[in-house]
Amino acid sequence: MATGSPSVFLLTVNGQIEGANFPQFDELYCKYCFVYGHDWAPTSGLEEGISQITCKGKPSSHKLIWNFPLEITFKSTNPSGWPQIVVSVYGPDTFGNDVVRGYGATHIPFTPGQHTRTIPMFVPESTSRLQKFTSWLLGRRPEYTDAKVVAQGEGREVTRVCSQGFVSLSFNIVTKDMKKLGYDTIPSNQLNSHSHSSSSWSQEEQQS
Repeated sequence: MATGSPSVFLLTVNGQIEGANFPQFDELYCKYCFVYGHDWAPTSGLEEGISQITCKGKPSSHKLIWNFPLEITFKSTNPSGWPQIVVSVYGPDTFGNDVVRGYGATHIPFTPGQHTRTIPMFVPESTSRLQKFTSWLLGRRPEYTDAKVVAQGEGREVTRVCSQGFVSLSFNIVTKDMKKLGYDTIPSNQLNSHSHSSSSWSQEEQQS
């Protein structure tokens, strides 16, 4: 019996959340989850996870190291809705309560090979001085009820945010059968084209 052409392609992601840079905070941990379109489905690996708490190595260092592993495989029939990873960072406030220290998201690289990403992190801000004082008094700062909203445009424009900190990630990307389905990817050794291609893909995602 003849073998038919593939109906789906695969995207395998291996990597790690390497660490973070939060000059004002220490003793932090992170959570991650993936957000993807309707045509995508995970076939193996973990869709979400939570890291250990880590502390800065030196008093003068701002770097926090997690080296928290990521491993997941997706299948899809359509590149639209290409997966994003959402990272949330938490740590204690002055009262010892765990509060969010940053949210951020980035698309999974779509060219095979090794990649690194640095995600700028932000937190929602109270919209009035009274809300800020109440948040401080109660030890509760504004948080999203679902961190996945970070990867979605809907409703984000009405949220006031404050930038703080960065999270660094590394990825090793493998794809299968994309070319057979008519989706050509640029080899990862074409470094000069990679940055342009990534930005072009992001523009296509925003337009879709």
